[in-house]
Formats: sequence, C-alpha cells, structure tokens
Amino acid sequence: MNNEYDITGFKISNLTLDELLASVLHLVRREGRVAPAVVMSANVHSINSAHKYQWLSRMNERAELVRNDSAGVQLAGRILGVTIKQRMTWADFGWDLAEFCQDNDISMYFLGGREGVANRARSRLVERFPRLRVLGAHHGFFDKTGGDSDRVVNEINQLGPDILVVGFGVPIQERWILENQSRLATRVIMTGGNCFSFLAGIESRAPQWMHQNGLEWLYRLMKEPFRMSRRYILGNPLFLIRVIRQRMGNG
Repeated sequence: MNNEYDITGFKISNLTLDELLASVLHLVRREGRVAPAVVMSANVHSINSAHKYQWLSRMNERAELVRNDSAGVQLAGRILGVTIKQRMTWADFGWDLAEFCQDNDISMYFLGGREGVANRARSRLVERFPRLRVLGAHHGFFDKTGGDSDRVVNEINQLGPDILVVGFGVPIQERWILENQSRLATRVIMTGGNCFSFLAGIESRAPQWMHQNGLEWLYRLMKEPFRMSRRYILGNPLFLIRVIRQRMGNG
C-alpha cells in the first residue's frame, strides 16, 4: 500500500473518500486475471485482533487498501502525531460506495448478516440508486468451512460481481476471505462487519453528538452490554496502552 500510516503495527491507507473510491475503481478495472484485491477496515477491534492472530496481521500487510473506520484510530493518530485524512464508517461509506458503483457501472454482491438483512440493505440502496447493480445477497449464517461455503462461492462466481462485500464480523470474515480469495471470481473483496444492519436500517446510529465526539462505541456498549463489554471495556484500554507504547518508541 502507498500513502499509509502505522497504528501499533497495523497498516492503514491515508486516503480521503474520493481517493479511496478512485483506488477501488482502479482495482476493479485492472486488466487480466488477477486474484481479488482485498480492502480491509481498520478499527480498534480489528487492530486488537491482528495482535492476537498472526495470520490477520499478515493479511493486513498484503491488503491493497485499508479504510479507517474508527474514532479510536483518529485518537491514536493524534497521540502519534499522524495527520489522518478521513474516517469512513460503513453507515456513511456504504451509501457513498453504492452511488459511486451506480455511476461507474460497478456490480456488487452482499454476503453476511442474519437471514434477509443483506437483501433488505440491497433493496434500500437500489431504491435510492435505481441503476445500482447488486447481483445477489446471502446471509452469513452458514458453515464457513463445509459444503455450504462451497455453494456460496459457486453462486458468487456464477454471478461474477465486481465487488464482494463480506460482513461476518472480525475475525470470521477475514478468515473466510483468506481461505476463499483465490477461488472467488470477483475483482475486489471488502470487509463489512455489521454494515448490512446499518444499510438495512435495522441498526440505529448513535446520536449526532456521540458520532461527532467519537462515542459510537459507548452507544453500542449501552445497547448491547453483554455482547460488547469485552470488546470495549477490555479492548479499548489495551489498544490505548499499545498506542502509548508506540509513541514512546516501544510499540
């Protein structure tokens, strides 16, 4: 990756929205048969996970693009003296990407979420962008290592989308991408996390004042304390300690 910065060993592309979309277009339009390019998301959870799983750290090193998806990354940048151009969460970026794909005739496929969620996201996006081509959608509740996974891969390959968005959550989505990247007939694969719930209108966004102050994590923790407590109550301080160590030259 060019034009990047490092947060505790995790490489992130330092791009504006327009620069990121232009880079995605370049990856889609590459000539010849090449393995799908991977566009990852960077947030506190994915960075912490890369410290836990060596394979995820290596995947980050090889990714063509890594989009900043986190207020935590912004905070880390300020501590480290890095000027970060832009933060792009799926709740906003998903709509920008859909419009861009419509305008450039780029097709998509949605994979992830509960039954019907990806299809609902597809319907809402196409309602706003009628020329958007979302060729298919499939839920994320299938055996990621068995015949179910093979059938999903075959369906995607038959449709041949330009961009595949995979939203299983970290690190399950990254592991599935890593294991299937070489046999997927698509140009770009993006990690989506919980993106389909936001795009489908099922998951509500934090109030504007929380969004502006980087407190979406607190909003999610308040909504789902049992599921999110380990990620945020333990994960956020651990991330901050690693950033401070990096600032002191020990990261």
